[in-house]
Amino acid sequence: MKLTLERATLLKALGHVQAVVERRNTIPILSNVLISASAEGASFAATDLDIEILETTDATCEGEGLVTAPAHTLYEICRKLPDGADVTLEINGGDPRLTLSAGRSNFSLPSLPPGDFPVMPTEDLEHRFSLEASELARLIDKTRFAISTEETRFYLNGIHLHAADTDGRKTLRAVATDGVRLALSEMDLPPGADGMPGVIIPRKTVQEVRRLIEDADEQIEVSVSEGKIRFRLGQAVLTSKLIDGSFPDYERVIPRGNTRTMSVENKRFAEAVDRVATISVEKSRSVKLALATDTLTLTVNNPESGQAEEELAVSYSDEGFAIGFNARYMLDVASQIEGDEARFHFADSASPALVTDSGDADSLYVLMPLRV
Repeated sequence: MKLTLERATLLKALGHVQAVVERRNTIPILSNVLISASAEGASFAATDLDIEILETTDATCEGEGLVTAPAHTLYEICRKLPDGADVTLEINGGDPRLTLSAGRSNFSLPSLPPGDFPVMPTEDLEHRFSLEASELARLIDKTRFAISTEETRFYLNGIHLHAADTDGRKTLRAVATDGVRLALSEMDLPPGADGMPGVIIPRKTVQEVRRLIEDADEQIEVSVSEGKIRFRLGQAVLTSKLIDGSFPDYERVIPRGNTRTMSVENKRFAEAVDRVATISVEKSRSVKLALATDTLTLTVNNPESGQAEEELAVSYSDEGFAIGFNARYMLDVASQIEGDEARFHFADSASPALVTDSGDADSLYVLMPLRV
């Protein structure tokens, strides 16, 4: 088997697939990428048993065959080759090693039997729909920061993607929560997505899909079943297992009757929170928000580091009160606000706040308060 392709093409394919390969593996074959050569071109595949990425690409192939090679090593070699180089990958029947050559550079890499490479079982992914790459990127970016990292609550370790009905409008909705904050974003329901099961896409899968979107075509095909989800992004196909669990009834925690509304210039608000949080206790990073007519005062009291206070002009006309939030969580939300203004909707100092975006009516955020 012998295949030749341009360095940039190989680097792109390897960059897509090797990212799912864990640095440490108890199963040696999972450290390898599976390379296939045929008359149609070349393909590269990698898996961690939960996610599988396959990328096909044009290549000049002499003979058909399969070979595996260490994914990270192969990627690093390719990354360090000169731009524009033609790279040849070759394996001869009598030598189990993979030979890589480019110009005057030659490498010989160990190989494991291709037959040992695990293939994710296929199943009928009965729900299929397409959406713009920018739309999927938006759903991910608006919600992924709220994914829980607490492994004991595994059902929160991903984004809940499902079809929803918002005041008679059918939508495709993404939700993530870690129990102290919630992020929700939605879009018009694509044709074919109606009736799809509600699924929880694991955190690592979300990260890999978002990375692949950077090089994706305008349209992304999504196929879903109750156990798996598949994304077809140009020449790359990512198939992933889903989290086997029930996402909580998140709609119960979204405030519906918060009548105290504060509008604030988002950029100035984020900068002020960042400044006063400099001296907050790292564990909680609690910032007190004291509201009065058209005035917001941000305060941090730290017995060890001192006190910080900053006043901002806001639009607020209800009675004054104070509430505390985690500074980092407020900054995470502020980073997703597209409009000039962030709108905070409060009930009282002990109830969750609803945050909406003046520039994006299809996204909202919920923050649980802290004692201050």
